Amino acid sequence: MTSIHHHYAALIRRAHRLSSRLHHLAARAHGLAARATTRRLALSERGSATAEYAIAALAAAAFAALLIAVVSSPEIRGLLTGIISKALNTK
Repeated sequence: MTSIHHHYAALIRRAHRLSSRLHHLAARAHGLAARATTRRLALSERGSATAEYAIAALAAAAFAALLIAVVSSPEIRGLLTGIISKALNTK
């Protein structure tokens, strides 16, 4: 396996793990939203939008953290730099 193929395979594995984590996070956020909705209906309508925005903000922050972790890793940075360099040097 060449170096680029090794990095590509590592990138695919990492993307799969991150996709699994993101799916888990989304399912958890959905569960929290469902519980918040059930509680909201049982108690009152006040504050429901705030809880939903808080859950959405939490999910967005978690996704941003995962994205930063992927892009800032040395393997991915090197792979992306190689791809961009190759694309710019193609004649």
